[in-house]
Amino acid sequence: MRRARKWDREDDDPAAGLLNLFDIWLVFAVSLLLAMLTYYRLPELVTSTGEVTIVKNPGEPDMEVIHKKGQEVETLKMSDQKLSGEGQRLGTAYRLKSGKVVYVPEGKK
Repeated sequence: MRRARKWDREDDDPAAGLLNLFDIWLVFAVSLLLAMLTYYRLPELVTSTGEVTIVKNPGEPDMEVIHKKGQEVETLKMSDQKLSGEGQRLGTAYRLKSGKVVYVPEGKK
């Protein structure tokens, strides 16, 4: 009678170890995605009740402002067009030495 050796078994699948690696990589990818969302403090992007505003390329000619409130997403793109018309002055904006812009609304009259 012959002894069965480890490499003589026919029921072992050589790709079985790869399936376990696939499961591990899938869990790693999902956890990496969740970690990135929490790092950028943007869990509001995934929820239906969150409100978030994102500015892409600030100060550049192709700047975009993306505003999400609930399920509604609004995208505003910058343009070089000048607008004219009648309106009401709402306040004054000041640029500080640090480069930040502060808006001061006018009081009601």
